[in-house]
Amino acid sequence: MLARGGPSVPRHEAELAVAELRDLSVDAERYVRELTGLGRDLPVKQGEVVDRPGWVRSAAAGLDELTSRAVPPERTSRLASLVAGGAGVQTGVVLAFLGSRVLGQYDPFGGPGAEGSLVLVAPNVVTAQRAMKVSGRDFRMWVCLHECTHRLQFTAVDWLRDYFAGQVGELVGGLSGSEETLSAALSRLPESLRALRGSDSQDVMGLAEILQSPAQRAVFDRLIALSTLLEGHADYVMDAVGPDVVPSVATIRRRFTERRKGGGVLDRLLRTLLGIDAKVRQYEQGAAFTRHVVGAVGMDGFNAVWTSPETLPTRAEIKDPQAWVRRVH
Repeated sequence: MLARGGPSVPRHEAELAVAELRDLSVDAERYVRELTGLGRDLPVKQGEVVDRPGWVRSAAAGLDELTSRAVPPERTSRLASLVAGGAGVQTGVVLAFLGSRVLGQYDPFGGPGAEGSLVLVAPNVVTAQRAMKVSGRDFRMWVCLHECTHRLQFTAVDWLRDYFAGQVGELVGGLSGSEETLSAALSRLPESLRALRGSDSQDVMGLAEILQSPAQRAVFDRLIALSTLLEGHADYVMDAVGPDVVPSVATIRRRFTERRKGGGVLDRLLRTLLGIDAKVRQYEQGAAFTRHVVGAVGMDGFNAVWTSPETLPTRAEIKDPQAWVRRVH
């Protein structure tokens, strides 16, 4: 109900965008496989093109599957009691806000049988392309390259989905502790705030991180490092495929980067509260990590990140990629 309608476009333009997104989701994955060497023997599947309410339904179903995997049945009722009341409404508001901005998404826990689904949000792709005044086909291919990279990350790396769900389960389990646990966290707040005074403020993710116990922080750091790697790797790939595939890639990247910084006061406030600005920094840090490692040891050397959980970069190594190269290579 809260999701805004999409842009008003002529029917033929809407049909062209939908048809191209479907076709390009197949072509894009072939280009990503050629560049990265991932998943060369896997079947290539077409992406699903949705409107904004369709993305909300898809995202909610994926969250349901992820939390069902992450939280053991015996803890579900207790966790539900902790978040009962306004949590559903809050989630709906967040999904409605994001539903007008997300261009596409690969959800490893979505789709039939929870086998994973790639969705492309046609009205948002058209809105962004029009606002930036760039080639429709080039921009649609560029978006597909990003999301197909995510799909290959989870389908070609057979342990990644279960590892991610397990880490989320550990984090959620730690956050659903007793009142005594919350009291202990609050007692650490003054010390944590003093420690943050000399830290990199751009690396602070919010009050929830400040209140975490050391064990929770370790899990949180692993999840942040993983999501930064996944997003940055995809951002690197969508540009590195190059102008032979996306002729206007340099223009699109420049204008898209400017667009990420835009918005009115309310929009910027909501983006900050929802962590979207932190997400943008993840793209930048992860892409810088990927560029450095590929430059140092090549794509095959970079692909060592997918060997096991032990070869994933730590949060510190994301900002110091040469440290990861020394450790793994």
